[in-house]
Amino acid sequence: MITKNQFNSNGFKVVTLLIFTLIWSSSLALAQGDKLLLQFKGQNGAGQGKNIVLISGDDEYRSEEGLPMMAKILSEYHGFNTTVLFPINPENNQVVPNYKTNIPGMEHLEKADLVIILLRFRELPDEQMKYFDAYLKSGKPLIALRTSTHAFNYAKDNKSPYAKYHWQSTVPGWEKGFGKKILGETWVAHHGHHAVEGTRALLDGIQVSAKNPLLNGVTDIWAASDVYTINSLGKDTEVLIHGASTSGMNAEASINWKKSLMPVVWTKSYQIEGGKKGKVLASTLGASVDLLSEDLRRLIVNASYWGLDMEGDIPEKAKVDIIGDYKPSMFGFDNFRLGMKVTDFE
Repeated sequence: MITKNQFNSNGFKVVTLLIFTLIWSSSLALAQGDKLLLQFKGQNGAGQGKNIVLISGDDEYRSEEGLPMMAKILSEYHGFNTTVLFPINPENNQVVPNYKTNIPGMEHLEKADLVIILLRFRELPDEQMKYFDAYLKSGKPLIALRTSTHAFNYAKDNKSPYAKYHWQSTVPGWEKGFGKKILGETWVAHHGHHAVEGTRALLDGIQVSAKNPLLNGVTDIWAASDVYTINSLGKDTEVLIHGASTSGMNAEASINWKKSLMPVVWTKSYQIEGGKKGKVLASTLGASVDLLSEDLRRLIVNASYWGLDMEGDIPEKAKVDIIGDYKPSMFGFDNFRLGMKVTDFE
């Protein structure tokens, strides 16, 4: 026989369990319904009908902040349809830049006309990586920023067919991995004093004299991120901009002439086995705080036209006004904004 007190106690437990279950189920449903990528429809502009995919995935330079901002500019002012992908923790669907094994939405590369990346030390599963590999085999254009020279970092025991992308790969034909083979250089070292010296951009005189449309409207770039060491880039490379280290972390800082110049923006061709020939613009600039530079944003817009063989459509001075509120975080490890969802970057 169940007493009244036992009934009340058991009933309370059942009701509590039901409430907990409902809350958990609702939370799970919401998590499952979280947006995992951003998409902006192209407005008026020469880029209408062209699709650009921007892939953020670095744990230091806040690409999760900078690339959505650039996507808005490309869509709103230049007509490109843009899709932004993020590193996502699948347990809570939060944007976690140091979660290195998951970037949902890579299948969107199948319909991409251009891809822009800022990646660092990723080890993506084959199911995601296959889309990136197929994109490169298609010979379509690529824009690669900052740490993309060392975009991939596979464990030694990883048997993936894409382990050759590893930044220090020893696979024949893929020595030093994706960075060296596709971009022209892998990670070497900080040439500038990291977080102490910035980068003053010096346009290549030959490119300026030739009126290279990639440099239309580009005259003044200062970036907070420092100059990277470049050992060699290959014969098929054209350097557009050289970087000088500045003796301080602001645009007014003087150039440290004790340090040599290094390439910071260049173009080259690429081709992987079984694939078509493509072209890439690479830059060791591109941190979210670097993109406060109007002319750096303009260079990326120009490069988007160039990559899509639309050089004749590159404006004399492309519109690159920031849309909305953009307050980028300073670069650094583990200083990303906690608890962020993809919608927070809309």
